Amino acid sequence: MDAKEKVNILLVDDQPGKLLSYEAILGELDENLVKAGSAREAFEHLLKTDIAVILIDVCMPELNGFELAAMIREHPRFQRVAIIFVSAVQIADPDLLRGYEAGAVDYVPVPVIPEVLRAKVKVFAELHQKTRQLERLNAELEARVAERTAALERSTAQLKRLNQDLEQRIEERTHERERALAQLFEAQKMDAIGQLTGGVAHDFNNLLTAVMGSLELLKKRLPDDARMKRLVDTAMQGAERGAALTQRLLAFSRRQELKPEAVDVAQLIHGMEELLTRALGPGVQIEKRLPPDLKLARVDGNQLELALLNLVVNARDAMPSGGAIMIAASNEVITAQNARKGMSPGVYVRISVIDAGFGMDTETLVKAADPFFTTKGPTKGTGLGLSMVQGLAAQSGGAIEISSEVGVGTTVDLWLPQAEPGTQRRFGGDGRKAPELRLAPCTVLLVDDDVLVSAGTASILEDLGHSVIVAHSGAEALRILQSGASPDLIITDYAMPGMTGLELARSVREKYPDVPILLASGYAELPLPAMGGEALPRLAKPFRQDELVAAMAEASSR
Repeated sequence: MDAKEKVNILLVDDQPGKLLSYEAILGELDENLVKAGSAREAFEHLLKTDIAVILIDVCMPELNGFELAAMIREHPRFQRVAIIFVSAVQIADPDLLRGYEAGAVDYVPVPVIPEVLRAKVKVFAELHQKTRQLERLNAELEARVAERTAALERSTAQLKRLNQDLEQRIEERTHERERALAQLFEAQKMDAIGQLTGGVAHDFNNLLTAVMGSLELLKKRLPDDARMKRLVDTAMQGAERGAALTQRLLAFSRRQELKPEAVDVAQLIHGMEELLTRALGPGVQIEKRLPPDLKLARVDGNQLELALLNLVVNARDAMPSGGAIMIAASNEVITAQNARKGMSPGVYVRISVIDAGFGMDTETLVKAADPFFTTKGPTKGTGLGLSMVQGLAAQSGGAIEISSEVGVGTTVDLWLPQAEPGTQRRFGGDGRKAPELRLAPCTVLLVDDDVLVSAGTASILEDLGHSVIVAHSGAEALRILQSGASPDLIITDYAMPGMTGLELARSVREKYPDVPILLASGYAELPLPAMGGEALPRLAKPFRQDELVAAMAEASSR
């Protein structure tokens, strides 16, 4: 077969539109494309034509793709024809095995990526061409064996090298496809986590906005009763912890940018003691070894709390019979002589979480920090805990080290860079509050489709001395403005049905360019395009009264 001779590619699908799309995609290969709308028609083409590659739809009414492939493979002429399945449904592992047993060499998911489909078909078309070349060359060599024995031996050696090269190329392509599929599955999994946590956290943030606002107002109106105030403070702390949890979920799933700051690690750990005790339950105790001269670490404090909580919970799970978990910290110096993997020379704070559990063998230890790897069994772990800690350490300029011995226990060392001297500390500062910010009474147009949130926010604004006009949609807000209302400030939620807060802001800017706009949102990440060259100020839900005042002041000053 001449190298330029076209090969025949059979396209099998009961839907003419899909056949046309495959024909358009594969037209660039400059090969002969043969179309069949049924299994019967496909067999007619196979019996009359030398087919190099068959593209089969898995789901067909007369005979599905698996059954058709099995029938093709039963015919002795078609033992080596390359069969590629096209599937519009999620293919599970059993279906993959069934397809390969039926004779498939590859899968292409729908929606089809044109470049991927062309590349896969091209590989097997070229393989078909090379195979035919080899067959014809062998036939010619056998006919001339008597007169050209030496030439035959050289050609045989050349053929062996060519076969090895082809096998190597096929193996490389197979590995590339497996890596691409693994990356795709991982990306899809992370995207699903991001969408789920994003929606759930947004709804929780809306609820927490109403809860925290009402608690603040209630505390102002309580009689001088220490017990009642203590109960309100406890409820507020619970709401704030819930808000922090939703932000951490969003920060992980959407890879939110970290906010590093100078953190007093010892004070942070002391402040978490009650939370850790409740998380561990009875039978497990926390022991601490924190030197008084421990330096400040440069890290996102909220993410460090979550990382320590994950490490301690992992340690608890490794000790089903109970015991003690040690949390230790120390100042460390890394030099070129004692450099560690992934760490630059410098000064660090090392935080160690040590358990006396059943430990890990070498194979488990190697994969311990891999995303979604867990030894806790179904429904008992996500496999995200250590990967989150590793990500925090890497993004912060540090690293984690895990050492373990079966039957002895596990130590996880979290290395974080020390903060620059003189940096303002977090967790353990001098406790002085920022001066209270006050705004002159004004009229606020409040736009939020959630009745609880709008009612709670309106109460806070009225408590601050402002007049409030409430709208429950962007369209209603525009009607209020068109009726002659002249608010001094507009506070609008972002996620609203019909018209988002950003779309409302654009409409307001066109007709009322001088009215300040403050955008509120319960999402952790929100693309905020510039409005007239200036980004809109944003207020994150849930918020406290002082945060609302500060955001209003920022918006009004622009």
